[in-house]
Amino acid sequence: MSEAQISPSLRLNQLLAQVDLAPLGAVQTAHFEDYLSLVLRWNARINLSAVRDQEGILSRHFVESIACARALPDGLSTLLDFGSGGGLPGIPIALCRPEIKVTLAESQGKKAAFLREAVRVLGISAEVHAQRAEVLHEIFDCAVLRAVDRMPDAVHAATRLVGSRGWLALMTSGKELAGLQAAAGVEFSWLPPIPLPGSTDRLLALSQRSISLPT
Repeated sequence: MSEAQISPSLRLNQLLAQVDLAPLGAVQTAHFEDYLSLVLRWNARINLSAVRDQEGILSRHFVESIACARALPDGLSTLLDFGSGGGLPGIPIALCRPEIKVTLAESQGKKAAFLREAVRVLGISAEVHAQRAEVLHEIFDCAVLRAVDRMPDAVHAATRLVGSRGWLALMTSGKELAGLQAAAGVEFSWLPPIPLPGSTDRLLALSQRSISLPT
């Protein structure tokens, strides 16, 4: 059976197995299939992603985001997807980690409209903030950033939105990591980077605020 003939759910679990990640259950795969359908339909009208084919979205976006969701530390209650775009990785995090309330911050109106539709269809514990993340006043347990414009500036802004002992999660490349760590500042202590599947250079960098904020 060719890749085109198998269901997206089965193909996603095949791709996870290829990179030694545990498969998703039936409910989760159904939700990811619904999410894929939304992305493909909306991507035909607005530019959610430069990756426009089913296989690319599954292998490059979904698998990487699922790996990120599983690597996030335990005990998180709230998470900010800073510059969410098409909901990556925030929506996969909400699907894989339903105990976390996710805020999807996206200032572009058409993309924010897509995110609202995705939250409604998928029934996930997430809210859409249809403005720049920088204007938020809420404090989060974790802020995640992936493929954000002017990433060093965004990382610096995200540090203001992370609470005491809170986390930054950066999906980036090895060559960009040092600059992003510098942008985060000395208050954050970094764990060894975690390679992300499907690339020789993509990684997840996790850091925890090691200096408590004043109360």
